[in-house]
Amino acid sequence: MTTLARPFRMSLPAISRHLRVLENARLIQRARRGREHLIRPRATGLEDARKWIAQCAAGWEAAFDKFELLLKSTQEKEKGR
Repeated sequence: MTTLARPFRMSLPAISRHLRVLENARLIQRARRGREHLIRPRATGLEDARKWIAQCAAGWEAAFDKFELLLKSTQEKEKGR
């Protein structure tokens, strides 16, 4: 982990916490060889994250579309007064 932490201005415990979050999210895979931790990205984890983000984005787009319709309707009512 020391090699991984070197470019960052963070303590080793902070790096370890970040890696644990990424591991719990299944975005990285960790293997131990003695005292050495071998860390690699998980392509399938990234694909899962991409799909989740796309679902969230679709939900927000639908909500914004409804909001836009509401605003237009309100503006038309205001013009009609």
